Amino acid sequence: MPDIPPMILADEPGSFPHSVLAERHPAIIRQVREAFPYGPEQHRALDALLENCTKGVIEPLPAAAPDRADWAAWGADEYTGRSWFDVPWLWSESWFYRQLLEAVGYFGSGPWQGIDPFRPFKLAELDAPETDEELAALDALDTRPADEQAAALLHGSLWGNRADLGFRLSDADAEGRDAVPGLVADDSAALWSLLDGADTLCLVADNAGRELVPDLLLIAHLLAQGRVRRAILHVKPYPYYVSDATTADVVDAVRRLTRAPGAAAGHGRDLWSAMADGSLTVRAHPFSCAPLPYEEMPDDLAAEFAGAALTVVKGDLNYRRLVGDRMWPPTTPFADVTAWFPGPVAALRTLKSDVITGLAPATEAALVAAEGQRWRTGGTHALIQVRP
Repeated sequence: MPDIPPMILADEPGSFPHSVLAERHPAIIRQVREAFPYGPEQHRALDALLENCTKGVIEPLPAAAPDRADWAAWGADEYTGRSWFDVPWLWSESWFYRQLLEAVGYFGSGPWQGIDPFRPFKLAELDAPETDEELAALDALDTRPADEQAAALLHGSLWGNRADLGFRLSDADAEGRDAVPGLVADDSAALWSLLDGADTLCLVADNAGRELVPDLLLIAHLLAQGRVRRAILHVKPYPYYVSDATTADVVDAVRRLTRAPGAAAGHGRDLWSAMADGSLTVRAHPFSCAPLPYEEMPDDLAAEFAGAALTVVKGDLNYRRLVGDRMWPPTTPFADVTAWFPGPVAALRTLKSDVITGLAPATEAALVAAEGQRWRTGGTHALIQVRP
């Protein structure tokens, strides 16, 4: 195992983590405030959170909070009284979203209980014209050989809402010109070798909306082709990180597919049936919203991942939780930092934060020469990494 760097903090002005806490979080509060006709109580609480998260210190959850004991075990007692910028960035980011839900009454007994503050943004993505265009591309995709379908759907899942299946299908050279140069690591051959008549696939979802749809389409394809017997889709138990997928978001996405014309509707019906017969199961484990790396996951979650032929971990946040939110040297082997994972694991991720492992030295050198360090956070590069 390589030397372990410290967890990333947000205490350095000008750094990417600092900008998230100092700029992105206040902007999210303003967006949420404007997206709902909240009353004076919620407005006061949001104003207090805005002041606290930028200038204050970490304060404990209310005594009646249903998850107070969980958060105490996850570090809240240790960090109470400290600046948001002086604790691990992964922790303070997660704490922000938990406190945002507290401010809008998500966990309370009032009328706003259970109302997702990010739902308008998620639905807007599902209803966007771009979604119609991407779903229409499935008509052409369904006429292609199964291996071509699988590759296109894998890249759709990888790139999320940057995927453009229609473009790739209409331009035979698009894959080589566009997607491959954007991939800083590509272990897709190893991924497919683990999904060849496999029993169980676990997919740890990232975002809802237009990024969840291609995840579901990939699952539908793998089930239909018999590459996996069953799939377990892990989502968040409550709204998290603006757009992270919950069970309600899965239902919205499947309904969106079934309402679409053409091939998309068939995939939606297949997914609906798969959920009904148990070949597609949705899980929402409490640890999915924990502010901790997956290496600290509880035994029941580890056992589920251990029983899968492959666990696919989607997105940037899940990558940070998988390898540890640390400034690893980029050439640190992915297999080394995931050696503890209880079964075969794959990461599908577009690069939107500083953390990265598993790069070839020449790849890192070329990226730095071309872009400085911007390649780490701009979302213009992606990776497929596998540890069998």
